[in-house]
Amino acid sequence: MESLKIMIAKRLFFGGLTLFAISVLIFLGVEALPGDLTQAILGQSATPETVAAFRHQLGLDLPAHIRYLEWIDHLIHGELGTSLANGRPIGELLEPRLYNTLFLAVATAIVSIPFAIGLGIFAALYRDSRFDRLLSITTLSAISFPEFFVAYILIALLSVHLGLLPSISEIRPDMSFWKRVHATILPVLTLFPIVVGHMMRMTRAAIINLLASPYIEMARMKGIKRTRIIVRHALPNALSPIINVVILNLAYLVVGVVLVEVVFVYPGLGQLLVDSVSKRDLPVVQASCLIFAATYVLLNLLADVLAILANPKLRQPK
Repeated sequence: MESLKIMIAKRLFFGGLTLFAISVLIFLGVEALPGDLTQAILGQSATPETVAAFRHQLGLDLPAHIRYLEWIDHLIHGELGTSLANGRPIGELLEPRLYNTLFLAVATAIVSIPFAIGLGIFAALYRDSRFDRLLSITTLSAISFPEFFVAYILIALLSVHLGLLPSISEIRPDMSFWKRVHATILPVLTLFPIVVGHMMRMTRAAIINLLASPYIEMARMKGIKRTRIIVRHALPNALSPIINVVILNLAYLVVGVVLVEVVFVYPGLGQLLVDSVSKRDLPVVQASCLIFAATYVLLNLLADVLAILANPKLRQPK
């Protein structure tokens, strides 16, 4: 148990170190954006004195390392700053957008995870059959298509041609749950094939790898049915890699939905990030990027910890 605590503590330490490095990269990346923020906000007609006064007001005349330390200090105290575009606290802007992104990610996961695991089990059960080969070709094709291509195809078919679903995901705070679900169907369908493809292939590979184990061979020699071997013996032992790939795909869903949100004008965190970049609202850009990075790192940490807990071999002291 002590070694398990040490392993988890190491994961947490390196996760914190990764977040620190990412925060530096985010700050430097925003600093490297072309153009002058104050000039973009005030317009070309602003006098040099006005620009200089506004730069001083925003603290942009300070050295970069001082501004970075101030930004980190505010983050530690839970202060994300104020939007330059509308003067609102960034926390108020991020909260509903983050909720919308999480809603889309969770909805996609609820639909995709059982379907992908089921297909992975059947693919392993009928390995090298026509069904398995057809499934492999289909999932590889689904993974190969970029999200925006799938999104525009679905819009053309289901919105323009058939008129079944809205092409723009208009989400309002006062919408009912089912109206919100209806507005997110097309984004979910766009993300569905990519997520299912990744999870199905990983589930299939994990189970096929376990089918070569000696205890599985012993079960076959005893005459146990193949379905029972996979469901009762192989699948529980494949939980560690399956949990890992499920959580990593959840990380992808939260972090990788920017293109999908832009295509469907979905009011999530990704759309806010793109809008803020176009408006040069740098504090919002920094906060959004850091939330994406923290979500990805934390979900990776969760995947590592759950993999340790689900795999007895990883918990044994050496």
